[in-house]
Amino acid sequence: IKKDLCNYNLIIARESITYEAIKQIQENTLLAPDPAFFMEYKKCNLSNQLNSDNIIGINVSPHILKCETIPGIAYQNFKQLIQYILSETNATIALIPHVVWESNDDRTVLRKLYDDFDHNSRLVLVADHTAPELKYIISKCNFFVGARTHATIAAYSSCVPTLVVGYSVKARGIARDLFGTEEGYVLPVQEMTNPDQLTKAFCCLYQQREQISAHLHQIMPSYLAPAQRAVSAIKDLK
Repeated sequence: IKKDLCNYNLIIARESITYEAIKQIQENTLLAPDPAFFMEYKKCNLSNQLNSDNIIGINVSPHILKCETIPGIAYQNFKQLIQYILSETNATIALIPHVVWESNDDRTVLRKLYDDFDHNSRLVLVADHTAPELKYIISKCNFFVGARTHATIAAYSSCVPTLVVGYSVKARGIARDLFGTEEGYVLPVQEMTNPDQLTKAFCCLYQQREQISAHLHQIMPSYLAPAQRAVSAIKDLK
């Protein structure tokens, strides 16, 4: 791997954990935010249920179910979280897919959750949209729980407080760069051993949502600034 990486003229890592690892073996490595942070949202028609100022977005992917260490534990965690939100808040829950490939379709898991709650009137199963439209829908949420990296980036870049259900180093690295730590902001699916872990993590962050949103508004300009250096480095390649 070291030999292969050293063959590149430039490597741009999107979070600091990966950057620090690669920088040790490849000098031509830069740190810059994922380009998805810069994607502009595109307005789209919303259902009446989503024309609200109290929406919690949830994204689940089949991929994280494959990364769990206890069969079924991730789905149990999401199901218990939805039950908690329905019981303890008056928020509308938007079930938002972000990848809809035939072999890896978020809608399969989200539809099962929707069915398990008998199509509760406070649950909205969002249809597939373009990426900019999905970012618009996510930006309407006042809290987001997501598994797909680019769904969580859509939330972060819209300054929506976000709890990530991660499965790899990228989730931890992005959260660490935004908040100084991933603790409390990322729940690795591999560490799920009890069905209430996601709900507990949600409760801790949800009560801090106003402070988290304010922090994201404050840090986003400096977080995005290194992208210009990366653009210049790409232009300088010969």
